[in-house]
Amino acid sequence: MEHRTSPTPTGADQQKNQANRLAVLVTGASGGIGRAISQAFGEIGWYVGVHYYQNESAAETTLGQVLKVGGTGSTYAADVREPESVRRMFDQFSRNTQGPIAVVCNAGIGQSELLVRHADHIWDNVLATNLTGTFNCIRAASKVMMKQRAGKIINITSVVAEMGNKGQANYCAAKAGVIGLTKAVARELASRNIQVNAIAPGFVETDMTATLPEAAKEAMLQAVPLGRVGTPEDVAGMAVFLASSEADYITGQTLNVDGGMVMA
Repeated sequence: MEHRTSPTPTGADQQKNQANRLAVLVTGASGGIGRAISQAFGEIGWYVGVHYYQNESAAETTLGQVLKVGGTGSTYAADVREPESVRRMFDQFSRNTQGPIAVVCNAGIGQSELLVRHADHIWDNVLATNLTGTFNCIRAASKVMMKQRAGKIINITSVVAEMGNKGQANYCAAKAGVIGLTKAVARELASRNIQVNAIAPGFVETDMTATLPEAAKEAMLQAVPLGRVGTPEDVAGMAVFLASSEADYITGQTLNVDGGMVMA
């Protein structure tokens, strides 16, 4: 559902200008990493689709930041767990922009629980949002991009998909699934000139990591060779790079933005 567009220009001129701009849809854009990614695309003049599920006010704040730095955009509501909801969002986005040039699949949740106490509904909800939600968005985006014979799909995973983390069996499994999904889809869509990659943030300061116990935060920081917590802007810079023509020969890769936390 479209919610709001840039206030200037108006009418037919506005629609023409938006259609001519490079366009990106960022899921889970109402805060943290999603907000930083949205703003980074706005800074280079893109039209940004600011997706949210329930927090409309936070999405409006993100859109305000996009407009402030020179971008244009709209907010779009959808439940990424529901294929039909995602399809409607992409249909509306495509009508506004003549189709996405890039999609950043960032929507995700974390619900930590030790294995022996892990409730079924918590497992199901995390997998449905973080993995199935990413799949639903990739599928909808690819239908548009295949017709364009061009596009960039950028999935947000996590370093815990590679290293594991106590109490996060659901989150680790979902994010590991995103890495496998990225590789499979990259192979399928390569012939249509669509690049599909993933970004794996490390210990990044967000609302999600803010809830971790201080002891856990300190232990994670000790594991970062660069000796600092990452910022959402660190991740945003990688997303902008992967959406650019400079990344045209990169596909099926997972790029860690983690200060050296995980070294293969």
